[in-house]
Amino acid sequence: MLIVKTVKELKQTAVEVKAKGLKVGMVPTMGALHEGHLSLIKKARQENDVVFVSIFVNPVQFNNPDDLKKYPRTLDEDVAFIGDYADYVFAPSVEEVFPTQPSEQYHYGKVEMVMEGASRPGHFNGVGVIVRRLLDWVQPDKAYFGEKDYQQIAVIRELVRQCNIQSEIVPCPIVRELNGLAMSSRNRLLTPHQFETAAQIHRILEESKSQKDVPEIKAFVESEIAKIPEFKLDYFEIAEDATLQTVHSLAEADGVMGFITVYVGEVRLIDNIRYK
Repeated sequence: MLIVKTVKELKQTAVEVKAKGLKVGMVPTMGALHEGHLSLIKKARQENDVVFVSIFVNPVQFNNPDDLKKYPRTLDEDVAFIGDYADYVFAPSVEEVFPTQPSEQYHYGKVEMVMEGASRPGHFNGVGVIVRRLLDWVQPDKAYFGEKDYQQIAVIRELVRQCNIQSEIVPCPIVRELNGLAMSSRNRLLTPHQFETAAQIHRILEESKSQKDVPEIKAFVESEIAKIPEFKLDYFEIAEDATLQTVHSLAEADGVMGFITVYVGEVRLIDNIRYK
């Protein structure tokens, strides 16, 4: 595995690889890697000849400066963790990626106006800025993203459509801790007690499947979350999986999912579940 630090070297390397007719897979990450990330990288390894992984804490997708400051940065550990599953790791500085303040503006329609888009203004524009640049620089055949960030995948697919990017976006299933908590880089910020308590998020979502319909599901989840002192609910929405628009009955759409964000202390965790 080779570590690439500059955009020039990244683009040159990608051009050389593709000139050989090799299939290229890419996994964009913000580092602090865990088994969830590794599952994406392993899938990329299985489906491509060459794998690029980017490790870059993207400042323009954070609408909270404290959140950016606290985000874990563990490059040496990450590189060791990836091992031979990737061929190239792109680990640039902020100045390398953004030599000037980015000015791009992306609009994704209704898919960005709900849930994370409503709760974190500017977040998805920042995601679009970095993902567009990475895909332009590497031009992978396939790019891999985890379904824990389900709305992000929908946004990236719309970005790819609008910008006529040829890379295929490949969603990958959520990987969970042994206690059921969705794996996240933010889990490192939890105390041991918070880590065990946070597992209740997934338990509550699973138990909500026994409820009759959307109103009962919402009432159950909100009530159960409220019982746990360490939790503060940001939102819980039930939406059509394709459009991410709110539904009021499970009969309204063929695919329906629940999306939740909970603060555990000061750590913001997201998860989702499929109802049908």
